[in-house]
Amino acid sequence: MTALILNLSPTIELTDEQFFQLCQNNRDLRLERTAEGELIIMPPTGWESGNRNSRLTQRLGNWTDADGTGLSFDSSTGFKLPNGANRSPDASWVSRERLEALNPDPAKFLPLAPDFAVELRSASDSLKTVQQKMQEYIENGVRLGWLIDPQNQQVEIYRPGQEVEVLQSPTSLSGEDVLPGFILDLAQILS
Repeated sequence: MTALILNLSPTIELTDEQFFQLCQNNRDLRLERTAEGELIIMPPTGWESGNRNSRLTQRLGNWTDADGTGLSFDSSTGFKLPNGANRSPDASWVSRERLEALNPDPAKFLPLAPDFAVELRSASDSLKTVQQKMQEYIENGVRLGWLIDPQNQQVEIYRPGQEVEVLQSPTSLSGEDVLPGFILDLAQILS
């Protein structure tokens, strides 16, 4: 099952508060909104993707706890990007410094792009759609992004101002200067 995209415009223009309330009233649905106002309803993943994503989130969370310079988030966290889109990366990280400077309402979506974002392609995801989402993250301020694609046994690395780097069957990934010292072991995530 693929994501369902509803084009609400120009019939319905949801405000940020209305979109937030729609998400709160439908907690069993995973909703995103494009910069153009399209509503995306994403199906639940299969058990294999769910397990991979759990491992990804766990490993990022463990590093975040040890490092202490930021907070990590799972796929249920909403981000309001500068272009107006509401997105929920599969895993993400924001520096503590940026969060403290912003002092956002903890009950609402974070009104910024994360420093780091990961999308884990599930069997039902279109590669092109996930690549476009990764590009959107970079265009809105994400400093490092990974598209982990188990179907093709590859990882695409996104960085601002650079061509996408494609790695075939890597065993680990480096958090580079965004997440210094973070090495993601891809065992049980990519394969």
